[in-house]
Amino acid sequence: MQNVIEQYAQRIRSAAADKTPLRLRGGGTKDFYGQALAGEVLDTRAYAGIVAHEPTELVITVRCGTPLAELEEVLRAQSQALAFEPPHFGAGATVGGMIAAGLSGPRRQAAGAVRDFVLGVRMLDGRGNDLSFGGQVMKNVAGYDISRPMAGSLGTLGLILEVSLKVLPLPFAEATTRLELPQDKAIAMLNHWGGQPLPISASAWAEGYLALRLSGAPSAIKAARETIGGEAMEAEQAQRFWSGMREQTDAFFGSDKPLWRLSVPSVTPPLALPGEEVIEWGGAQRWLASNADARTIREAAARSGGHATLFRAADKSAGVFTPLAPALAKIHRNLKQAFDPAGVFNPGRMYPDL
Repeated sequence: MQNVIEQYAQRIRSAAADKTPLRLRGGGTKDFYGQALAGEVLDTRAYAGIVAHEPTELVITVRCGTPLAELEEVLRAQSQALAFEPPHFGAGATVGGMIAAGLSGPRRQAAGAVRDFVLGVRMLDGRGNDLSFGGQVMKNVAGYDISRPMAGSLGTLGLILEVSLKVLPLPFAEATTRLELPQDKAIAMLNHWGGQPLPISASAWAEGYLALRLSGAPSAIKAARETIGGEAMEAEQAQRFWSGMREQTDAFFGSDKPLWRLSVPSVTPPLALPGEEVIEWGGAQRWLASNADARTIREAAARSGGHATLFRAADKSAGVFTPLAPALAKIHRNLKQAFDPAGVFNPGRMYPDL
């Protein structure tokens, strides 16, 4: 595989010398995410496979071009899983794309985000240098933690070659219960239950119904169901439901309206914005399908202490991500300059000047 890395490095050096933009791409299942795509495609799928897996240590190191489905199958064989439940958005999803996009699924409210499970990263920077950061244990912290900012960077800092991830055992059991609740009551109850020792691993409210997934020991699930109440979902129905949330195959996500992702404090009351909503992560993530203008939506999120991302839309002229404050923008520019001085990696994918 070293020859593949050298080919990538040479391609990057040539692009930097010629000022030719490169579009880092695996399976392309998240091409919709972020600003406009630009540059010649550098396909990462040739560098694939599991580098190391220590089931007893709950750590796996995997190459960027490895299909995400393959990684999950390897983990499942050891009764393990990626705790943050990343979406695929298509059969071709790769591990590199999973890290670069930094997106988490329904279990994020209980387990944490992608970057929380990144232990180390091997990457090629904009000079073609082969760099490694972090390690394979959580306590391996020396100097700046560069590996975690790679999660969600959309390939703007470098080509991720390998990533070491902390994984978790699969739950002993799971069950989903469903309650009929208006939005304000659902938000209140989510925050009430969030302060109790209940094994809630996912939540989703839509169209007057709140679904809660419980994960853990059978006895804990039984006790939680008695506390929460509601109607039990059949296992197959529950699996389809949570898959629909994770992969956005649920009918809500098929709307022709722009899809916004609002990140707000979980206690935020209903935002009273036009459009249809789905609420996840205990109230902290609000999906909004709406034709309202970007300023209205972003101001509503900001008043609540959050921000709004234009997740899917044909017209992205309003900007996908919330504009950065000057100090934060400077940090982003400095990181970009340090890792990609020629500006060849995915230019403009996050912000026009990055």
